[in-house]
Amino acid sequence: AVCSMGNSTSRLYSVLAKTLSSGAVSQHQDCLEQLDSAQLDPIDPKDLLEECQIVLQKRPPRFQRNFVNLKKNTASNHRPIRVMQWNILAQALGEGKDNFVQCPMEALKWEERKCLILEEILAYKPDILCLQEVDHYFDTFEPLLSRLGYQCTFFPKPWSPCLDVERNNGPDGCALFFLKERFELVSSANIRLTAMKLKTNQVAIAQTLKCHETGRLFCIAVTHLKARTGWERFRSAQGCDLLQNLKNITQGAKIPLIVCGDFNAEPTEEVYREFSNSSLNLNSAYKLLSPDGQSEPPYTTWKIRPSGECRHTLDYIWYSQHALNVNSALGLLTEEQIGPNRLPSFNYPSDHLSLVCDFSFNQDPDRLL
Repeated sequence: AVCSMGNSTSRLYSVLAKTLSSGAVSQHQDCLEQLDSAQLDPIDPKDLLEECQIVLQKRPPRFQRNFVNLKKNTASNHRPIRVMQWNILAQALGEGKDNFVQCPMEALKWEERKCLILEEILAYKPDILCLQEVDHYFDTFEPLLSRLGYQCTFFPKPWSPCLDVERNNGPDGCALFFLKERFELVSSANIRLTAMKLKTNQVAIAQTLKCHETGRLFCIAVTHLKARTGWERFRSAQGCDLLQNLKNITQGAKIPLIVCGDFNAEPTEEVYREFSNSSLNLNSAYKLLSPDGQSEPPYTTWKIRPSGECRHTLDYIWYSQHALNVNSALGLLTEEQIGPNRLPSFNYPSDHLSLVCDFSFNQDPDRLL
């Protein structure tokens, strides 16, 4: 088999058309392992976006969302750090398990849905990207995002439900991407979360990065906690385990921290309170969009399943409020934009909304690391 990724003269090797299909991934695993992303030609994001838009030309245009400025007279001489959090919906689960009764199967076709996901990422140009439910890491996200300048890390679930789906593309998991031109990797930890001293099926990635412009260290973490009602105590235990790991990594909050994740927990749950009251002094960035700065958004996921309509706030970006400022946050989709059939749809590729925040370091010199 020919495994060449081509060169820049071949229109990105028409990379979107030729990223491997679900059925092909096992056959091409040797090829995937041989590919060294550092040897591949860089991609111009504008060219990739143009390719995505060609594939999507029969779909409705993407929704427009605006950033809300949250800066409070905090002068900074440095570019903000843009962080994007998103459960992108595993392809195997979307097609095979999740039963989105109002979403046509045609809207879930991977060849087009991956372009909607990429379009969303390219539109916001995050410096750091935290994803959950990634089951096309090796054939789509790593080859493409590495060529856009990101360093890529993937940690799959040990027993991914994707593997129960016929013609799956391997396990889903968490993925973390950061722009190498902005940050240097200092340390990285793949964490398999425990609950009641037992290893669980949920994972996290935590990386300590050094910002080239400021010289500051900070830790970025991504996670996806256990889903479904009835598992509240389990999620609480997983949250405690993650917090303990992060306390060790950040030397007890000496290193600023950002935690992105689908916590599968409403703000009323114990795991949310654990993060709010942690000694790491964390705040939830999206609370700042509320009038009093104390309330989470009304929803971050909205779908219709056979059991009925599911509208919940489950996704968060937590940050060290003593060391970091939230300059702005991306507004959510309105109910009118989402539409009566909810998510996913021909307009939007996931049942979860992406969250995007711009952070700057607190200029307090006592907090410099």
